[in-house]
Amino acid sequence: MTGNTEAEITQAGNTPVAITPSDTVRSFLEAWALDDHVSALALVDPDIEYANVGYSFMRGKKRLAGMLSSMAKTHMGFGVKWVNITSDGQVVMTERIDELSLGRFRAQFWVCGRFEVEGGLITVWRDYFDMVDVLKGSLRGLVAIAFPRIQKPLPKPSAK
Repeated sequence: MTGNTEAEITQAGNTPVAITPSDTVRSFLEAWALDDHVSALALVDPDIEYANVGYSFMRGKKRLAGMLSSMAKTHMGFGVKWVNITSDGQVVMTERIDELSLGRFRAQFWVCGRFEVEGGLITVWRDYFDMVDVLKGSLRGLVAIAFPRIQKPLPKPSAK
């Protein structure tokens, strides 16, 4: 099934559960934030197109899995705080605060994401952000190493 009025239907016990494109995107980013890469990648199309607009582009689930694996190997963490999420049909727009962390360092910055979901899988993912905001978030993260009260880590999503 497709469209924002028709949701993918899964079974949770004996109760049908609607899975909307917004649910798919939220589940993907929250699984990544929980370091559950298997669950995150299960929501991605094998031919996904991923772009940090203006910076990098990759195609394919294997390359995305490689990126997540590289981050895990270097102990780089990811966090997400939702500001807004909306959809129109299969297109989902997110406004969020992302956090990239390494040890005690945490850079938090604003991101706008555009996702396309088909058949319950993310086929296109584009993130847009302001590099000045990333720089400010990185500077706050550096200062917070010495003065932790300046910036608190983003809370982990609740496991589903």
